[in-house]
Amino acid sequence: MTQRTVYVNGDYVAEQDAKVSVFDRGFLFADGVYEVCSVLEGKLIDFPGHMRRLKRSAGELEMGLPWDDDALLTIHRELTRRNALEEGMVYLQLTRGSAGDRDFHYPGADTPPTLVLFTQAKSLVDSRSGREGIRVATQPDWRWARRDIKTVQLLYPAMAKMAATAAGADDAWMVEDGLVTEGASNNAWMLTHDGTLVTRELSHAILPGITRTVVLELAQALSLRVEERPFSVEEAQGARECFVTSASSFVTPVIAIDDVPVAGGRPGEVARKLREAYIEESRRRAV
Repeated sequence: MTQRTVYVNGDYVAEQDAKVSVFDRGFLFADGVYEVCSVLEGKLIDFPGHMRRLKRSAGELEMGLPWDDDALLTIHRELTRRNALEEGMVYLQLTRGSAGDRDFHYPGADTPPTLVLFTQAKSLVDSRSGREGIRVATQPDWRWARRDIKTVQLLYPAMAKMAATAAGADDAWMVEDGLVTEGASNNAWMLTHDGTLVTRELSHAILPGITRTVVLELAQALSLRVEERPFSVEEAQGARECFVTSASSFVTPVIAIDDVPVAGGRPGEVARKLREAYIEESRRRAV
């Protein structure tokens, strides 16, 4: 098996040789943020949007980011080249670094951050879930109150996904006060029977998805009515269609929620059209 090359603090190294301090705050406190850029045909998808969100996440945590977009693009491209990645993802993780010991207080501004990137090969366009849809199980949203920051503290989403798997589903939808916030690693959508596309408005309650932003643009191009508002589990179960969006799954139909079939238990036509449009637009915008 070919070993991947990963990027760690300025160096491209074999994955088995990659090292980060045991005192790194990402390890000790989940004091870090991350981004995921998809790759199609060796090119990066939605890169500018991901970098804007990275800067916002770092800024919200008062975390230094001493690389500009051009430098980060160069790293992404070089890592993609070295790993001969044609289709999949590039993960970037930025932490506050290590001051050499454990302390709840942020280290001094002169402490260099830790920057790690690695690739992951995955079939994105021709995926089973994209063709056949997924089943979701609802879970209480017990995450922290700043879900708009893309932090590395992903324990509860992992727990929710495992609970969904135990319930015979493919993924989880988070629910708070009877309303869907988002998926464990994606944004949630539904299509009402009058043809209105609904997804939750941006706030501290959800992550501002980059794929979500593009899909909103595509929906307008397809002359779909859009409402940004919360919706209940029951409303979604009775919807004409449901789907999720994310960088690693594009637009993926939801065919059941808590074992209640949606759209007759089959992928919906609007989700299919949006998925095709997103893939076409992604290829056009790729860098």
